[in-house]
Amino acid sequence: MAAATAIAGLPNVWVAAFGTDGSDGPTDAAGAVVSGTTLGTAARRGVDVRRGLLRHDTYPLLKALNAHILTGPTGTNVNDLYLLLVL
Repeated sequence: MAAATAIAGLPNVWVAAFGTDGSDGPTDAAGAVVSGTTLGTAARRGVDVRRGLLRHDTYPLLKALNAHILTGPTGTNVNDLYLLLVL
């Protein structure tokens, strides 16, 4: 969600962050994908991004936005990956 604030309003820009083991901490999500439109979508859906970031708890926000990457356990733990895509 912090990346979403950095790229807010930029067309055709996405950031993905995920763990190759299929898990991000104690959650079922491997990570998430956000774009330049994520904050606008959050505002329209009544999702309080600022509060989630301040509480260091963005799982519910990303879930409400359908932004999670859900893979289940992958059986490998190569690394955490962060990707920036600009078209």
